[in-house]
Amino acid sequence: MFWKDRLPLLGVPFTVKEAFSLQGMPNSTGLVSRRGVISATDAPPVALLKRAGAIPLGVTNCSELCMWLESHNRLYGITNNPYDLERIPGGSSGGEGSILGGGGSVIGVGSDVGGSIRIPAFFNGIFGHKPTSGVVSNVGQFPPASGQQPGFLCTGPMCRYAQDLLPMLRVMGGANADRLSLSSEVDLKRLRFFSVPHDGGSPLVSPVDQQLVVAQRRVVERLEADLGVNVQQLKIPQLKYSFQIWSAMMGAPGKDGKQPTSFAELMSDHGKKVWPLWEMVKWTVGLSKHTMAAIGLVLVEMFQRSQPTQFILQQKESLQKDLEELLGTDGVLLYPSHPHLAPKHHHPLFTPFNFSYTGIFNILGLPVTQCPLGLSTEGLPLGLQLVVGKQQDRLSLATAVFLEKTFGGWRDPGSIATVTTQLDTCRGTATTTS
Repeated sequence: MFWKDRLPLLGVPFTVKEAFSLQGMPNSTGLVSRRGVISATDAPPVALLKRAGAIPLGVTNCSELCMWLESHNRLYGITNNPYDLERIPGGSSGGEGSILGGGGSVIGVGSDVGGSIRIPAFFNGIFGHKPTSGVVSNVGQFPPASGQQPGFLCTGPMCRYAQDLLPMLRVMGGANADRLSLSSEVDLKRLRFFSVPHDGGSPLVSPVDQQLVVAQRRVVERLEADLGVNVQQLKIPQLKYSFQIWSAMMGAPGKDGKQPTSFAELMSDHGKKVWPLWEMVKWTVGLSKHTMAAIGLVLVEMFQRSQPTQFILQQKESLQKDLEELLGTDGVLLYPSHPHLAPKHHHPLFTPFNFSYTGIFNILGLPVTQCPLGLSTEGLPLGLQLVVGKQQDRLSLATAVFLEKTFGGWRDPGSIATVTTQLDTCRGTATTTS
């Protein structure tokens, strides 16, 4: 039909991370000083979704200036996880993860420079995709990337159902989506699969939760049993330096030699300079307009090296070469999304480097799809990342559809809570359902 070609998303409601411009809606990115900023236009990916017939419901919360994995700021407050209100929905696209996971929206727009699509997708039991770098426009979001960051930042789709990822990506990518050959059929039985269970033991990062290890092992078993493939178990030693690589490259100067805009400058937003130690004092008595995470990031930034060491550069280049050769045009890598299940509020302050499991793939420019894999014994979402070669997005998207059919995909947290409450009433004990 005519409308299916011109309006493939006709009538589909969607939400947008507040960091993006959506005409007539706030665009503060959680910064109190931007309280009155209202978008006059749509960011290109948002405009493309609207042109395809999708209907915007509104914008959703994010972490202050999109640089933390808890969606908390002094303007809108803190966002909760629909599976457990005492836990975080992730960040910085945590508002999107929460509203999608809670069944309040169907599809959504997120951005990802260190896992900001994939971590919320994992914690909220939904699907998310970080596309090949440069396919979807990053224009129209605040703060803008600087230095080498434009090559690491990705805009992508988030949704409850795996089959929605591909049509969303086709629309959001516009003409660039043609580079991904999304219409080509994918025969999963002809793909090569690899599994890496952890980063090799970085002292900065928590060990992977055993339930996530078991869930990834179950994926390997089902791939081998259902598709007849052989999943190769690997250890990739350079992954141990994921945080150091991400941090060094995010702070590196761009091709023009200019340093990226400092986080302190972004916090001031062309206004009064932010002094982190003074903000810390103000925070202790409830007078700061900034979160502890944002203040802490400025403090860390003060002592960060402006140039990556030769050793870290060597690790990055070696990892890039090895993974690109390994994946080629037909490889899919299984890798944990995060060491922990969704943490309780503010707990990430004690494990600030755990995002390294996602952040490394921004630096490498590889497309990644986040997939839910059922629920833990606590009733929290399990999941893993599917990493593929550049411009091979269709391979991870097709694998995600298979895993959704195999493991059940998104689980309604309302139904889970209802059943759990009924069991608690009958038995007087907490019982987890899956």
